[in-house]
Amino acid sequence: MNQPLAFVHSDAKVAKNVVIEPFSSVYKDVEIGEGTWIGPNVTIMEGARIGRNCKIFPGAVISAEPQDLKYKGEKTIVEIGNNTTIRECVTISKGTGDKMKTTVGDNCLLMAYSHIAHDCVVGNNCIFSNNTALAGHITVGDHVIMAGMTAVHQFCSVGNHAFITGGSLVRKDVPPYVKVARDPLSYVGINSIGLRRRGFSSEKIMEIQSIYRVIFQSKLNISQALRVVESEFEATPERDEIIQFISASMRGVMKGFVSLGMKD
Repeated sequence: MNQPLAFVHSDAKVAKNVVIEPFSSVYKDVEIGEGTWIGPNVTIMEGARIGRNCKIFPGAVISAEPQDLKYKGEKTIVEIGNNTTIRECVTISKGTGDKMKTTVGDNCLLMAYSHIAHDCVVGNNCIFSNNTALAGHITVGDHVIMAGMTAVHQFCSVGNHAFITGGSLVRKDVPPYVKVARDPLSYVGINSIGLRRRGFSSEKIMEIQSIYRVIFQSKLNISQALRVVESEFEATPERDEIIQFISASMRGVMKGFVSLGMKD
């Protein structure tokens, strides 16, 4: 159901029960799935692939050309999964010749003024609070929460179930299951509240916590700590995920726990 003051290009593929409010524009080479609501003053540009039952609020711009001087007009896209909510003035850039697409998963909430740059891959069930900004080529796992004003450096990775506190500057990779804060960004514990909410048992949470005590709270370097974890902890999906993430890190992981202490 398109309002008369909305513009929808004749080549766009829009499901019949999509609602597009006044003053929104849908360009050619766009696909929008069933049940999606496009609020007023939304701009959906060429290459957008939007799933079912999404909500896109006023001022959002989806699939604009990347803010990357290397982009030469390649035919690239943005893919947005099902049941994702995109709040006011969010911007999501299409891909470049690197990955050819930018991806946001299912059941995500992207709060007002968030930005997801070119070639990012964002998993399912993520929450980005207001003014979260992702530079290009970033990978974010599932169930990741980034509090307001978080900024992530290009090519960083953030693991599943991580929690990043507000105002953080993420310059290094953030492993799965952790909670990070301070400047420079460092480990402050595991995301125990989030894990409980998602059905992790107390025993599993303690296992993850014990692994990270070795990695971030011992006096071992990362390579030594990973060897200890691999030799002394029973193989489980969570243990293996942590080892694989840190071993594969290209930028290195953020700092371990540091006591701030008291200053005179």
